[in-house]
Amino acid sequence: MKDLYLIIPEKPSKLLSTMIEATMSSLDTTVKVTTINNEENIPDLNNKLLLFAIELNEAGLNISLSKIITKLYTRGRDALYGSTGAILVHGKSDLYTKTMSRNIIFHANQLGCRFPGRPLVEATGSLNNFSKIAKVIKKPLKEVCLTLCQNLGKAIISYNPKLIDNPNILILHASNRKTSNTLNLWDMIHKHLNCANIKEIHIENGTVRDCIGCPYKTCKHYGEKTSCFYGGIMVEEVYPAVLDADAVVFICPNYNDAISSNMSAVINRLTALFRKTKFYDKSLFGVIVSGHSGSDAIAKQLISALNINKTFALPPYFCIMATANDKRTIFKIPNIEERAKIFAENMMREIQA
Repeated sequence: MKDLYLIIPEKPSKLLSTMIEATMSSLDTTVKVTTINNEENIPDLNNKLLLFAIELNEAGLNISLSKIITKLYTRGRDALYGSTGAILVHGKSDLYTKTMSRNIIFHANQLGCRFPGRPLVEATGSLNNFSKIAKVIKKPLKEVCLTLCQNLGKAIISYNPKLIDNPNILILHASNRKTSNTLNLWDMIHKHLNCANIKEIHIENGTVRDCIGCPYKTCKHYGEKTSCFYGGIMVEEVYPAVLDADAVVFICPNYNDAISSNMSAVINRLTALFRKTKFYDKSLFGVIVSGHSGSDAIAKQLISALNINKTFALPPYFCIMATANDKRTIFKIPNIEERAKIFAENMMREIQA
């Protein structure tokens, strides 16, 4: 019997209540559901199914949720280890739902929770975020929302990834080894991945043009041919490597609290491939180094773009983050080699499909 814990920190609106009911309708009768609505007496949440149902106020906040997450952090980094998470969120405006969702995923992941690809149904105030899919499935916006909730319930109850032996790991980066602390950190990790097939692609300046924003039909046309309007290294090297990979590692130095332009272009250009092939069976990892602060901002960008939008699975502790400014100062961080080793061991344990 599976245990599902419904984390619902504030009184839900009528719509969020209906979304919860739709999600629960996909669970069989053997699933035991326990509700958590405050930070008091939170039970053990290891190896459980977790459904966050979040109602946002006018400022896009949920104060009780912050108290719950803070309480979980006092239990240590394994407070949610082995659990699988999903999210329902409803807001009063067309803002904040995605920001709140990626914050939840980031914090829960830091505590050991995994998330399947696309683990979220977000309902904005107008429900206009469902307008595109409504044109495809020919349903009113609210019905689209509830259908997606039912699908999410089916996805989390059936999610049971299996370990991949000798996985194929793709490394994507746009850095220079002579100067990049981020690549230096990756090299520390790499030497502990002996039981993996590793392919590294360097995205050099000028080799990847950003997405032109082709119309849907045009993008789909190229995607069905495993191609893209611009072609180049993305079609010739990156697309085949992503298709072959069991896990993709994004090497991301912090550029003004954002992913570098080259790597951002790579993510955008994956859209054509995504039209044909979803990435649910591929694990996402990140290696992030900031010169001053803000590594969590980069991690959340990866979560939004690749886990929520592009369906990559998010293993527990998906990213390693460090702060190092001047060249080779990464080597001066206390225990960095041990942290790299632990991260590599986690990768090998968590590359699953």
